[in-house]
Amino acid sequence: MVANALRLLLVKAGYSVSGIASSAEEADENLQKYKPDLVILDIRLSGKQTGIDLARKLRAENIAFIYLSANSSQKILEEAKKTEPYGFLVKPYREKDLLVALDIAFYRQKNSLEAKLRQEELLRKRLAVIYDETPGAKQKLLEVARMLQPHIPFDLIVWDSGPVKDVLSNCSGYMRTGFDEYQYIDDKGLMTIVNSKTNPLESRLVFPLVLDNRLSVHYYFYSRQKNIYHQDHTDLLERIKKCLTGVTEKMVYDETPSTTSNGKRSTAEKHKELSNVIGNHPLLLAALDLTSQVAPYNTSVLILGESGTGKEMIAQSIHSLSTRKNGPFIKINCAAIPATLMESELFGHEKGAFTGATEKRRGRFEQADGGTIFLDEIGELSLDMQIKLLRVLQDKEVNPLGSHSPRKVDVRIVAATNRNLEKEVAANNFRLDLYYRLNVFPITLPPLRERQSDIEILALFFARKFCKEFNKEFSGISASMMEQMYAYDWPGNIRELENVMERSVILNNAQSELTLKQNLKGSESDSHSRVSIETLEDVKQLQRQTERDYILSILKKTDGRIRGANGAAELLNIKPTTLESKMAKLGIKKDDL
Repeated sequence: MVANALRLLLVKAGYSVSGIASSAEEADENLQKYKPDLVILDIRLSGKQTGIDLARKLRAENIAFIYLSANSSQKILEEAKKTEPYGFLVKPYREKDLLVALDIAFYRQKNSLEAKLRQEELLRKRLAVIYDETPGAKQKLLEVARMLQPHIPFDLIVWDSGPVKDVLSNCSGYMRTGFDEYQYIDDKGLMTIVNSKTNPLESRLVFPLVLDNRLSVHYYFYSRQKNIYHQDHTDLLERIKKCLTGVTEKMVYDETPSTTSNGKRSTAEKHKELSNVIGNHPLLLAALDLTSQVAPYNTSVLILGESGTGKEMIAQSIHSLSTRKNGPFIKINCAAIPATLMESELFGHEKGAFTGATEKRRGRFEQADGGTIFLDEIGELSLDMQIKLLRVLQDKEVNPLGSHSPRKVDVRIVAATNRNLEKEVAANNFRLDLYYRLNVFPITLPPLRERQSDIEILALFFARKFCKEFNKEFSGISASMMEQMYAYDWPGNIRELENVMERSVILNNAQSELTLKQNLKGSESDSHSRVSIETLEDVKQLQRQTERDYILSILKKTDGRIRGANGAAELLNIKPTTLESKMAKLGIKKDDL
């Protein structure tokens, strides 16, 4: 009955419905017959398999799907999210909600498919360049590794002739050591890495090629992350097989010596914007790979991560690596602007539109025309503003307050949040249609506690930075300080680490190693550590404390000066009055400086 009502609704809206299935098995039969463009999927189906089981098959066959379910619990949302749906509607729903969800699903399918095709075409062209211009087998393998990394993540790539080997021998490859840095590994080193127990390689993908002379060659991809490889990776390799075979044949027969296969590019050749990001942890490198992959296109990006993980830096990098790099990059912190002023701030206003509007003002979207707008803390927007933002994303035009004439804008959207938007959707605090419109290409930045191997390199970077800034000699970081930093949970992430290093440099006598003058376990930052977060109020308190610490660090740099050039307000990119209001709200006084 419900399914038939849904069919009538869709036919009325102009869609062609190919069939209705009550079980995953019945749906399989329909899929073989009709090959639909999109599937509307309930999570609870008749039979043993669920809608989530069927969704995995749809994803493998590149068929778009949206969930339609009465069950919107966090656990179900998390499971559904893993299948990468194009939308999720919760029963009961309005007719308009369904039609909007379908529009978004087709929009996302079109954009993701176009981006995928463009990326693959670019990959083929780059492989052709390697075939024609790159000398030496080692250098060719290095360039192949660089080209494949954004598409097939690996920590080690090896190629070898002959049958598949469970234990590699008499072959070589490249180990990834940084965002765009690779180390050549010979046979002896390869055995050590593959058999390592301390930092094991958890996943392996093997792809076979047969060359013109019937020689069998295999590419081995290894990753330290578990279960990272799936059918999409194999399918991609199949689609570029011809190009990859051509390059591999050249590698087999090319005996030209290579003097540039050390795995490092010159500074001019690197993505400078991403080389400024400090760290080599696989989770961070995976995020940087996604950043470089999506940057050239106009696709909307949603950057996810806790406060202090570097979301703004990634947003700036996306803009700098895009075709819009010469256009404006407009930042707006949705949490820092009162709800009553948000519409005027984003969309602008006409003179006389409201009390105090003494002149016409362009909004942030118009200022970003031809460039990128970065909506930080998007999860803080009110539901009313979420609706208005959704209209702008759909219609690509803004309507300033007091104006009856909408204005077209050409803007790329990059949004960021430290909130779990799935939880916010489940709690009716964030619109599902806006979530899926923004979440075309998500990038998740790992918290510092999940990339502990980067703590030392980050600490050294900040230590040298502040020693230079304060004109102090840097004598290193004490072993006891490093030990405590490795043991700490870092709820404030990189921003908190930066503050700790700044404080240590300030208190250092410039003649000895840096030490912690205040134990991290007993410090102020520990009072709002992750283990103490049990309620929403605890989360808000952590956000207030982190914001207070950050504002204090900026005020110290400006010797307490708020206004004028290089004042704290300018460095924070907010109005002086806004900063003064925040200082009063957070209890920041002159004595704190």
